[in-house]
Amino acid sequence: MRHNSVLVLDVRPVPEYTAGHIAGAWSVPIEELRRRLRDLPEGTEIVAYCRGPYCVFADQAVRELRRHGYRATRLEDGFPEWRRRLPVASGLS
Repeated sequence: MRHNSVLVLDVRPVPEYTAGHIAGAWSVPIEELRRRLRDLPEGTEIVAYCRGPYCVFADQAVRELRRHGYRATRLEDGFPEWRRRLPVASGLS
């Protein structure tokens, strides 16, 4: 993220993103992803995350992104696991 080679995508609903998210992550709720694909930089690897390892939003996002030619992977854990180990941000950014 520091070198702009990876875009972290939070695909949870906006209220959850606002309450807390990975610093630097973009908020693109899963229901908005298809219409916001043009906003995503081409050629950048995208890592999607959601509520945790059993949340399907990130899996859906990765499938949709790959279908449109993006290099995408899922963050193995979700936001709750990240928050326990690393700094987070809140509000809209």
